[in-house]
Amino acid sequence: MADVKKIATRDSYGNALKALGAEHDNLVVLDADLAGATKTGTFLKAFPERHFDCGIAEANMINVAAGLSTMGLVPFAATFAMFAAGRAYEQVRNTIGYPHLNVKIGATHGGISVGEDGASHQCCEDFALMRTIPGMTVMCPSDDVEARKMVKAAYEMTGPVYIRFGRAATPVFHDEDFDFQIGKGEVIQDGTDVAIIANGIMVPEAIEAGKALAEAGISARVINMATIKPLDEELVLKAAAECGKIVTVEEHNILGGLGEAVCGVVSEKCPVPVKRIGVNDEFGHSGPAGALLKQFGLCAENIVNVTKAFVGK
Repeated sequence: MADVKKIATRDSYGNALKALGAEHDNLVVLDADLAGATKTGTFLKAFPERHFDCGIAEANMINVAAGLSTMGLVPFAATFAMFAAGRAYEQVRNTIGYPHLNVKIGATHGGISVGEDGASHQCCEDFALMRTIPGMTVMCPSDDVEARKMVKAAYEMTGPVYIRFGRAATPVFHDEDFDFQIGKGEVIQDGTDVAIIANGIMVPEAIEAGKALAEAGISARVINMATIKPLDEELVLKAAAECGKIVTVEEHNILGGLGEAVCGVVSEKCPVPVKRIGVNDEFGHSGPAGALLKQFGLCAENIVNVTKAFVGK
């Protein structure tokens, strides 16, 4: 994918907010002193009167967003995933989740690929935390096109939404006519020996792995599961029934994220073996994003090796 255009989904977030802001006067954006990093600064330049910097006070920002939503506005609150899901968890749960308010949380810099910022900022627990909040929609886009369409879909639905965006630039593989739907997965490559279900920046890696596995004689079905909650259970169960084995891949702790969501569905309705690839219940550390992803096995090469051993071919 060296020749493919690469864009960070946090840039997509800022661009989508600007585009939506031009169409909808009720869209407002809040940030916690990170507009340059979260890319909400793109919206700020276009609509300064609708952008609110709440300072380094993420819990307060969530409460402000909750209040604005009760006035008919649609707030998008942005900060790093570690602060949105971690520091402000109580406010997200009690002030947004419990009353089921129409607040959208844009969490950037999720996962190991935050890189040099180190373990304190490499949030690999956010899917787990947000999935446990009743009524919370949890999503993670795989590229620029999906990210922009996801933000639009979040605006158009009513209820709390958590979207994780990445720091690093990633390959754009969707066409502009891609039809994103909340709660629906996407089969990118068909196969019958094993299903590889991934999300976020792991999807391009899963695609590369699927191609390599095909060359090795293993037919892999590659699925992009951008919505973690609500999960596309129909697509998961179809993959389980037709492929017999599932590998999940996520830039998140193997506990509580996409892998466990998939396991929960198949264990109850179509038991098949599942192998989870992710961060193995450990903290990250400082280092270049690319090197860290490889070190933690979040790369096409490791997906291929794990899948070969799992399938037994």
